[in-house]
Amino acid sequence: MTHLWVRSEQRPNEDRTGLTPEGAAKLMEKGLRVTVEESSSRIIPIEGYRAAGCEIAPENSWPEAPRDAIVFGLKELPDDDTPLPHRHIMFGHAFKGQHSGRRLLERFKAGGGTLYDLEYLVDTQGRRVAAFGYWAGYAGAAVSLMAWAAQKSGGLCGPVSAYPDKYALQSDLAKRLDATGLPRPSAIVIGALGRVGTGAADLCTAMGVAPTRWDMAETANGGPFPEILQHDIFLNCIFARPGTPVFVPQEALTAPRSLSVIGDVACDPDSDYNPVPVYSEATTWDAPATRVHDAPPLDVMAIDNLPSLLPLESSEDYAAQLLPSLLTLDRLDQDVWARAETTFNDNMKGI
Repeated sequence: MTHLWVRSEQRPNEDRTGLTPEGAAKLMEKGLRVTVEESSSRIIPIEGYRAAGCEIAPENSWPEAPRDAIVFGLKELPDDDTPLPHRHIMFGHAFKGQHSGRRLLERFKAGGGTLYDLEYLVDTQGRRVAAFGYWAGYAGAAVSLMAWAAQKSGGLCGPVSAYPDKYALQSDLAKRLDATGLPRPSAIVIGALGRVGTGAADLCTAMGVAPTRWDMAETANGGPFPEILQHDIFLNCIFARPGTPVFVPQEALTAPRSLSVIGDVACDPDSDYNPVPVYSEATTWDAPATRVHDAPPLDVMAIDNLPSLLPLESSEDYAAQLLPSLLTLDRLDQDVWARAETTFNDNMKGI
């Protein structure tokens, strides 16, 4: 019997989950065994999973899970160098040249486990079967607008926390923007045709900001892109990969510009392909923006778990997208899982 073990997230400010109680019930109807860890942070209470018939395990007990269990979580594991013998489903952030990714792959090598990276669960056309992208873009645009409002009020964006729904987020953001006494800023979204860019553009529109929408056609010449510097806010919604152009180079810091906030929603600062190489570390919920230049100011927002600002909506959306693939976990040698394992094995070469 295929055994799925849903672990508690161990990262601060991570309230999301990739499986709802309703989804767990469907997995068990299919014949899978489902264990769900207790969690002090998961947006969906454990009672829902218990009522659905899941087995319940103590929080963070996944290292003692049966060796044949498939451990499922969203964000990264504690970086403690312990070998990883299980099969894991999660966002590994290890296949695009991230410097921390090699350490993770070395742990899989030491333990003999396998990583089915959620970013690389793809259909036959190479499109991801499930993604948080829309809500990452939505929340990333919101925090970037908060950073702009804070800057115009003479400061840096203060701590952020999760909202019960998008309407509460919109209400809070509108108050911050109105408090500046200024017209709404101009914004440019690059990657506007994708999930992330669509979410970012939708938030902008909801807040009275009419975004300039760019995608591959507008960036095909490889740059430079002076138009970016002519907007108040730039929202990068294109994931770093070989061939991605540099959108804001270091020399842009001292160039004439209106640009005062970069929202790097894709957030790959430690990638060799970072298209916004004016900062080097992700920002946090406690410190959402970092100032990379003082006169005129330029702030970067680069939180890497943005959908957790709206944990319930993003969890329900993502879980619904992922469930059809989870229902095929009894056939790991086929389709989406086989492709993900091939990607893992290719990236393990040389480790």
